[in-house]
Amino acid sequence: MSVFSNPFFSDHEEVVFVHDDSAGLRAIIAIHDTTLGPALGGLRLWPYANEDEALTDVLRLSRGMTYKAAIAGLNLGGGKSVIMGDPAIKSEPLFRSFGRYIQGLAGRYITAEDVNINVEDIEFIHQETEYAVGIHPEHGGSGDPSPFTAWGAFQGMRAALEKTFGQADWASRSIAIQGVGHVGMHLARLLRKEKARVFVTDIHADRVQRAVEEYGCEAVSGEQIYDLKVDVFAPCALGGSINPETLPRLRCKIVAGSANNQLATPECGTELDRRGILYTPDYALNAGGLINVALEIEGYHRELAERRVNAVYDIIRRIFEQAETRGIPTWQAADAIAEERIAALRPARGRYLENPPMRSIRHIERASVSR
Repeated sequence: MSVFSNPFFSDHEEVVFVHDDSAGLRAIIAIHDTTLGPALGGLRLWPYANEDEALTDVLRLSRGMTYKAAIAGLNLGGGKSVIMGDPAIKSEPLFRSFGRYIQGLAGRYITAEDVNINVEDIEFIHQETEYAVGIHPEHGGSGDPSPFTAWGAFQGMRAALEKTFGQADWASRSIAIQGVGHVGMHLARLLRKEKARVFVTDIHADRVQRAVEEYGCEAVSGEQIYDLKVDVFAPCALGGSINPETLPRLRCKIVAGSANNQLATPECGTELDRRGILYTPDYALNAGGLINVALEIEGYHRELAERRVNAVYDIIRRIFEQAETRGIPTWQAADAIAEERIAALRPARGRYLENPPMRSIRHIERASVSR
């Protein structure tokens, strides 16, 4: 499949294929829309079956980042990058080579952590480019964004519970978390702290065991997770978990998780609405991590980051209100809010083609983000 014929290529500004055989690097960088500012989006390392699979993933993810930044009120565009490879095989040359390619884009794309990428990996990238965020606090960054992503998801889930039941009342709620990686594990901790009943599954057995032993979660298999009668189904792994095969099996009242691209197709979001299941649009619910790392561009302050991530609650409430007012599914309401902001600013801003240096970090507060 060529880039231009890929169904998810539409409206993308730029797609860059990166190759450095000496470093074992095969990557794709996708810049979707820079109307609101430079494209910011994480780097994902995954053993894709082929280039077509990697291309489709990065294109879907980059578009989602455009909408995420827009609905969060950030002056940022959307982009994403993926490295095709084995997550168990990482190296300094791999990430430093990738960093040089990022620097070559002159600020149109800023990278950060995503699946299978940690702060140490970003540190290698940062040695070659100033256009990287999520770097270690000791070097003036904000560190791992996953606690902020989880905190934002927790706030958005609270809004969904209030919409459905009138109040969150965590102690009487049940949540099924699909995927307890960095974000899912933090979310499980937050939910158990509020005495919610939490079921977990993951392809990595050690993660499930940790959630059970440390937080008192209940383990279920990957297949069982869809069939549980719970208040909330929380996809926190990879995308496409809500699809024509799994959707009829859901017995929840709410879908609210941190994974990107949870809906295999938009029609799945419409079908959730038809079935009376409240869908909390993923790119709005998981915006906390982006809101946090975006502050590194203007000067990071942890307390300010925490306050801004709390706003995910208000973002989700606005989506629900717009969906009800317009008589449309929540996924359409979220898209409309994001698209209307981009359209309103496009005449004044156009595409982001400048390359000013990243602003220096002015202050970092080392307070814990644990709740």
